[in-house]
Formats: sequence, structure tokens, C-alpha cells
Amino acid sequence: MLKVFLVEDESIVREGLKNNIPWQEYGYQFTGEASDGEMALPMIRKIRPDVLITDIKMPFMDGLALSRIVTQEIPEMKIVIISGYDEFEYAQQAIRVGVEQYLLKPITKGTLRKVLLEIREKIETEQEQKNYLETFQNEMKEYENYARRSFLEKVFGGVFSVQQIYEEAAKISLDLDGPCYNLVLLSLQVKRQNPEHAMQEPEGMEQVREALFRYFMRFPAYLIFQWNISLYGVLIKGESGQMEELREACVRNIEKICLQEACSMEWYVAVGEPVERLSLLPECYTKVSHILAYRFFSPQRHILTQKDAEELLPGKDLKSFASVDSAKVNPDIIHGFLREGKQEEIMDFVNGYLAGVKDALESRLFRDYLLLNIRFTVIRYVEMLGVSQQDFLPEDDDAKVRGASGSGGSIDAYMQELLERALALRDRESENQGKRVLKKGLKYIEENFSDESLSLNSVAGAIGVSGNYFSSIFSQEMQMTFIEYVTKKRMEKAKKLLVQTQLHSSEIAGEVGYKDPHYFSFVFKKTVGCTPREYRNGK
Repeated sequence: MLKVFLVEDESIVREGLKNNIPWQEYGYQFTGEASDGEMALPMIRKIRPDVLITDIKMPFMDGLALSRIVTQEIPEMKIVIISGYDEFEYAQQAIRVGVEQYLLKPITKGTLRKVLLEIREKIETEQEQKNYLETFQNEMKEYENYARRSFLEKVFGGVFSVQQIYEEAAKISLDLDGPCYNLVLLSLQVKRQNPEHAMQEPEGMEQVREALFRYFMRFPAYLIFQWNISLYGVLIKGESGQMEELREACVRNIEKICLQEACSMEWYVAVGEPVERLSLLPECYTKVSHILAYRFFSPQRHILTQKDAEELLPGKDLKSFASVDSAKVNPDIIHGFLREGKQEEIMDFVNGYLAGVKDALESRLFRDYLLLNIRFTVIRYVEMLGVSQQDFLPEDDDAKVRGASGSGGSIDAYMQELLERALALRDRESENQGKRVLKKGLKYIEENFSDESLSLNSVAGAIGVSGNYFSSIFSQEMQMTFIEYVTKKRMEKAKKLLVQTQLHSSEIAGEVGYKDPHYFSFVFKKTVGCTPREYRNGK
């Protein structure tokens, strides 16, 4: 029931309204009364009624003054002014304040009943619209994440000027104001899982993602986003004196959340260095990406900074290959990069891999060993992808190996070329696999978009992949989110039914997947720009 509060200085009128109006019959609960505005205000602030009925002329604080305060503090409250003064000036002031009704005394029961029922209908309609808007906004959160990722890609890529950053951020309601910034990247992958088989993941992965977003979205200093299937970022903004504390809290909570599922996933955090300008974010991103590339050299170290990355490069004091740590040339390191590395990380990886054995490379024996180690590891990996050694290696591979083996040869250039070719094959296979998955998903959506229970996870489950994987490939390939696509399909069918049939709007709602016909009408107007009736009438 709606709550109503009465303010009237004439006790006879107040008692008459209180006792003679069947409030509950009209859908109201009488929650309080006062003889003037001064007495009423603290009670109203506590009770927060839906409807305020107040006299206009009262001692201490009149109805207009009370209405002005209440309208500012509780704008959703409906106000009805009752007055014995039939003067245009009073009514004019009441309109400016924003009251719902201006009633002249004496007030009849029928008049008040009509007003109360109209106000109740208006409140219920507004609440319904508010609920629909909240539902719509919740559904569109996936779109917000996609828009945020697309925006940040351009920011970190140096595409935008500072002015454009602020303009584009405003379009997606993103607050980037801050005197200082930093960036933390998080790599999150299924343990011992090849990217080409990454369509499935344990339930705990989704719980970790939800926990991460739930935590960071609570604090305005953090802006969390998903970069791709396995990479996440947290943009930190705040006063320069706060940055260290904010960074430590960020890393500490990422570690706490990820450790809950450490048995089934691999996670690595790269921490950047603060910058004081938005225009320096591309530089910050480049540096933190370089740091993340060093995760392959020390799998047991989950949190990496610039200092940590430098420590992972021993070998400055090596005098011969006899002192090389065999763990640093373990084929598993290369294999790990082949599974999880990115094209843009290749140079950092090669430099890091060779830096630990720099002095030992003076030995021809060691150079030959290292070359064969790299070559055979890459070949074994591409054969796992279904590509033969003959199809993978260039025709002049023997000559390149001999050239790299010589004292003046370049092992790093040979290694870089092999990795580039292998990752290109892997990514192409992954892309083809993604397209096959997407094709299945689109077919399933086409056959089931009228089902009100259709969701991203239900489609992903039906075609045998994880929701996160399907969401990522869907938005990447379709350049729109899942919910945008399904809503578009539903609205297209609804428009055809409105034009080609005489079905009622509520029937069409059910035909296109909406249980609530009112919500269907809300979404239709929100996306098409007019109501279903207006569309049918050609308006």
C-alpha cells in the first residue's frame, strides 16, 4: 500500500479527513498527521510517505514552503494542496513547486477519492517504468562492458587525443577524472589448457570473474574491464599520494580472490608505474604489457612488477655455458608461451629467454643445442595443431639455422620468426574454431530467440562452450553484444507481426519472447523509438 501523510492546522478538518476517508479501500495507509509544516517536516523525513496532503495556509511553515523543501529532498513524493483560497496566485505558485493537485475546500469524499486513485495509478505506472528501466539496464550491462573495452583499446592504443578521451568517456558515462593513473593487468586461464581447447572452463572461473567485478565496481578509484578471453585490467585513478595504497589494495584483493580457485587456473598480475597524465596511458599500458610477458620465466611468481621482471633476467655475470641454469632453457617455457602468448609479446619473450644465457651463447655447442631446443619445441607444438613440419617451416629453414648457429648469427631473429609463424597458425585455428562456434550459436539463437528463457549462458551450454568464451567471440565477430543481437531479432519479428497480422500487442510480446507485455512495449519504444501501437499505425 502507498503511504499518505496529512498536514492541516484546522483540527476538525484534519480529523474529518483522517477518519472519514476509507484509505485502505483506495490503496493507502494513513501514516501520520501534523498541524503545521514545521511539525510535519521531521516526521515526513522519517516516514517518507508516497503522498503528502497539506493545507496551504498554516502557522510557522505554510504548505508552499513545506512543499518546496519536500520536493527537493524527496522528488518522487506526490503533493496535494488543499486551500480555502480560490486565488490564481496560490495555484500558480503551487504549479511552480510541482504539486500534483490543487483542491479547494470544502473537499468532498468523491473528489478526494478521484484524486487519490489517479495519483495511485500514476505512482504505480512510474514504479513499473522504473522497474522496466532497471531490468533493461541490467540486461545492457554486457553492452556497457563491450563499449568500455572498445573505448579503452583506443585509449591505450594512443588513438584518442585527451579531448577525445573525455568526450568519448562521457558518451559511455565513464568518469576518468584523476590527477594520477596506474594500470594492473591480470592474465586468467584454465590450468594446463591449450587456447584451442579453451571453450570449456571450470565453474570456479566464472565465480572468480564475478568476485573480481563485484569487488572493484564498489570503488570509484578502480575501473575494471575485460580485455579479451583471458586478459583483464584495472585502471587505477586517484591522488598521487594514494596511488601506492590503491595499487597494494588492488593487487592484494586480486590475489585473495584468485587463490580461491588456484587449483584449476593459472593467474598472473602485472603492475605498472603511475603516470600523471591521461596522454601517458598508452606508455603505461606498453610497459605493463612488457612486464606481463615475463610470467613465462617464473610460473611460481604470480605478481610481477618492473623490478621483478628485471630480477627474472639473470645471466649478466655468466662466464660460460657451464653455469647456465637448465631451468631457464626448459622447453616447457617455450611451450607455455606458444599456448598463451600474444604476438605483441614475442619480442619481450625472446629477449627475456635469451638474456639469461647471453654469455653462454659464445659457445658454438651451446648455440646449436639452444637452436635445436627451440626448433623442435615449436615443431612439436604446430604438429599438435595438425600442421606438418614440412608445411610449417620455410624452404630456406636449413640455411637460416646454419646462419643462426654461426658466431655472428642471430638466434633471436630466428626464434622470433618461428614464434611469429607458430602463433599465426594457432590464432588462425582459434579464429576458425571461434567462427564454427559462432555459427552454431547463431543457428541456435535463430531457432530459439522467441524463448523467454534464452540467455547467453543457455546458448553457450547448448553448443558446448563456456559463457565467457562465447561472449568474447560473439562481440568480437558481430561487433555487438549478445543481448543487443537477440533484442534486435525480437524487435524485427515484432515489427513484422505488427504490420502483417492483427495480433494484439500482448500476443506479439509472447511470440517474440517477452512474458510481460508491458515490458515488451517498454523495450520496443526504447529501441525502435515509438510504441507498438504507433508503429502499427504508421507513425
